[in-house]
Amino acid sequence: MDIRKVKKLMEMLEESSLSEMEIIEGEESIRLSKSSSVMLENNVALPSSNVKNIVNQEKITNAVKEDQNNDTSSNITGYEIKSPMVGTFYEAPSPGAKPFVTVGDTVKVGDTLCIIEAMKMLNQIESDKSGIVKAILVENEQPVEFDQVLFIVE
Repeated sequence: MDIRKVKKLMEMLEESSLSEMEIIEGEESIRLSKSSSVMLENNVALPSSNVKNIVNQEKITNAVKEDQNNDTSSNITGYEIKSPMVGTFYEAPSPGAKPFVTVGDTVKVGDTLCIIEAMKMLNQIESDKSGIVKAILVENEQPVEFDQVLFIVE
């Protein structure tokens, strides 16, 4: 199996709410799990329709999440602060710590709003507009997409 395919599968798993995925191509198979490392197996064979069903189910789940996020953001007006990357959203600097911002907080340009973890790198996301946080559209530890609206500031 091509390493580019493996990397793409890893990205898909990281972005999804799935904890594990298995893909079979001919005699090769790969099983990815968020809780353990990658395992390669050569003895398992599933019909190709199962692989298509897994991929289609993930696409449907992602589309539903995107629609929900779009619905939420359309109800509240203001300046949208969007994710500059794909990754995992963290509202606080560490587990159990106070969130960087909450709804109703006043923020200035350059204030840290959240952290997005991408490929084991923690990236602080700063406000590019001063104002009051009207909405936080992502829950803690949830995957986010590039250009997904994270905050509404007015």
